[in-house]
Amino acid sequence: MARRRHLSRIAVLQVLFESERRSNFNELEALARNAQELGEVDLPFAESLLVGVVERQGELERVIEQHAPEWSLARMDPISRCVLLIGTFELLHRSDVPPAVAMNEAIEIAKEFGTEESGKFVNGVLNAIAQGTGKKEGQKEG
Repeated sequence: MARRRHLSRIAVLQVLFESERRSNFNELEALARNAQELGEVDLPFAESLLVGVVERQGELERVIEQHAPEWSLARMDPISRCVLLIGTFELLHRSDVPPAVAMNEAIEIAKEFGTEESGKFVNGVLNAIAQGTGKKEGQKEG
């Protein structure tokens, strides 16, 4: 299941990245297309991530900017910004994903698809969010 969820997060990242650049964009259609291309995606999990991020995007962006005070969202590289939206959503709203897993997945995806510094940046911001919300690394929500 871990691999399927990893691919699901990548599919959601691709949709968020593309949606920043296109208007009149159907996120769920794009997700289905990305899932088919990636294969072995947990589509219900991916859809819940995507819908959750889109529905709470304003809240998530405020939390990210609050915990990355030197960085506006516009200043962040697009991959880091999209990965942070997913990771922040998982930290704050997914009780079925342990905080350490959400953070590690976000960091790995940032390293894989972002700039040389993306992994460190995502790690720092998500650690600050986890500390600020009382969800320490490795601590399950209960």
